[in-house]
Amino acid sequence: MTDLAIAAHGLRKSYGDKTVLDGIDIQVPAGTVFALLGPNGAGKTTVVKILSTLISADAGQARVGGHDLTAKAQAVRASIGVTGQFSAVDGLITGEENMLLMADLHHLSRSEGRRVTAELLERFDLVAAAKKPASTYSGGMKRRLDIAMTLVGDPRIIFLDEPTTGLDPRSRHTMWQIIRELVSGGTTVFLTTQYLEEADQLADRIAVLNDGKIVAEGSAEELKRMIPGGHVRLRFTDPDAYRGAASALGEATRDDEALTLRLPSDGSQRELRAVLDRLDAAGVEADELATHTPDLDDVFFALTDSTDSADSADVTHVTDQPKETVR
Repeated sequence: MTDLAIAAHGLRKSYGDKTVLDGIDIQVPAGTVFALLGPNGAGKTTVVKILSTLISADAGQARVGGHDLTAKAQAVRASIGVTGQFSAVDGLITGEENMLLMADLHHLSRSEGRRVTAELLERFDLVAAAKKPASTYSGGMKRRLDIAMTLVGDPRIIFLDEPTTGLDPRSRHTMWQIIRELVSGGTTVFLTTQYLEEADQLADRIAVLNDGKIVAEGSAEELKRMIPGGHVRLRFTDPDAYRGAASALGEATRDDEALTLRLPSDGSQRELRAVLDRLDAAGVEADELATHTPDLDDVFFALTDSTDSADSADVTHVTDQPKETVR
């Protein structure tokens, strides 16, 4: 437990007769990225608000930064930083003034505040815009400034509640690099996100939250292995070769019109080699071989209620890589 930046057990929260969190457990090792993934209304932001002392849980216990969430709330606040879905940047003042304001709130001396401000503006590539009103910043610049303001107090644990929502792909990838650099420096990041690829790219562990309960947890690869559906697809242009392959691979699903065969597979090199060896023995060769392994899209829709249109619309699929790999 001493190596855990965040440890929560049995967290519950209700509003009237609506149960938002139904007894969830969370453990986040120090110096890692933990992603909480779930549809709109699943309770992601409620978890962040509880763990950052903004609201109280109805039941359950938690320790954040080694401090009891209820008994040592002030110590918890001193050890964390929070960046919400909506920017805390004041657009009427400059980026530098926003930073200096945060330094004052953290009771830094004038000289220390200016030193920290200068370092963070440099780190987040905001020096050129430091003297300009924050209202003139792009969305990506505002999010960088938002996180820079969060780091003024040098927190060891940062809660990022959907930090890249609304950003273009380039700004999103820049934010990912910033998060990786924070973690490499020993910071713990608790991330909620609507972007499946974001969790896949960044998180050491992912928890899927649905209807107030954690329905699955593990690394991205562990979660993907939970879901069936991996397969190998073979395509032929020669009907004779297609028939020969279908005979050699008797368990394959056939599509006689498209001249394709599909076999269940975990995508491992061993299974692919076995398929190719059987084709070689039959004296046929596929014109195209493609593999598909379940990704976080498959995991998400298998574990959550995707029939609710509001929930389904909440999760954004950003896929730089195709789901099928063609060889």
